[in-house]
Amino acid sequence: MISVVLMAYGTPRSREEILPYYTDIRRGRPPTDELLAELTGRYEAIGGLSPLAALTEAQRDAVQHALDSFQPGRFRVTLGLKHAHPMIEEAVANVANVGVEKIVGLVLAPHYSSYSIGQYVGRATTAAEPNGIEVIGIDSWATEPAFITFLADDMRSRLAKMPPKTKVLFTAHSLPQRIIDAGDPYPQELRATAVAVAEAVGLREGEQWAIAWQSAGRTPEPWIGPDVLDAIDALAASENPPGGVLVCACGFVADHLEVLFDLDIEAKKHAEARGLVFDRTTCVNDNPEVMAALARRIIEAAG
Repeated sequence: MISVVLMAYGTPRSREEILPYYTDIRRGRPPTDELLAELTGRYEAIGGLSPLAALTEAQRDAVQHALDSFQPGRFRVTLGLKHAHPMIEEAVANVANVGVEKIVGLVLAPHYSSYSIGQYVGRATTAAEPNGIEVIGIDSWATEPAFITFLADDMRSRLAKMPPKTKVLFTAHSLPQRIIDAGDPYPQELRATAVAVAEAVGLREGEQWAIAWQSAGRTPEPWIGPDVLDAIDALAASENPPGGVLVCACGFVADHLEVLFDLDIEAKKHAEARGLVFDRTTCVNDNPEVMAALARRIIEAAG
């Protein structure tokens, strides 16, 4: 049997987990009371907690189901999370205990960056090495056809209900500019998804779509932009403003805080205050066609 470690960001499962989760994100530095209250308030605004934990488990189950349908009994899928339990290292340790010789590592994020996917796979590899287990990482699925089709189909139906001249903004999580300056391919990865979806829908770059970023960290160093809120400002202030803005948050593949709050609440309010109709495309979550496509990539990687 081949083990698959499906890796994701992680999220608190209870209010009591918010503080340790936030502390882990901050590399062991506890947040101030003010920062903790702000984060807790954001969770409360979307219903108390993020649905990400349940959605990540549903994605795991969907990938397992697809693998079982393609090659019954060959693969066992387990979760490894970056900032919550089970951590990536815990997942690898559990796999090592059952004596496997190979792990296929897949991150539930489509766009490769050394700062994100590279770190996930690196942590799995470091944990597996003392046990003599090979880790095969799947670096990118930015242009996976099932992923592109999912986004394009939803975008097409939403644009049909939007005002004329609606502008599409493709977004992903921002990264520090220094990472990009060092040659990281992350912006090109996002652009590859955007171009593929735009071509499928029939949108012209510049006139009908652009790229923006979101969720930049609160650090003194610059992060890549433009931020999605700044991009909305620029659209509203342009000489010939669009009637609406449709955000395709293709860097995020499950509903969570950066989508449900940052976009559905904050960006929507920001756009509507500037006279723009706002909408966003649906996240993949556990869509069976996309999860089956990821399963096929796992089979290909396993050899």
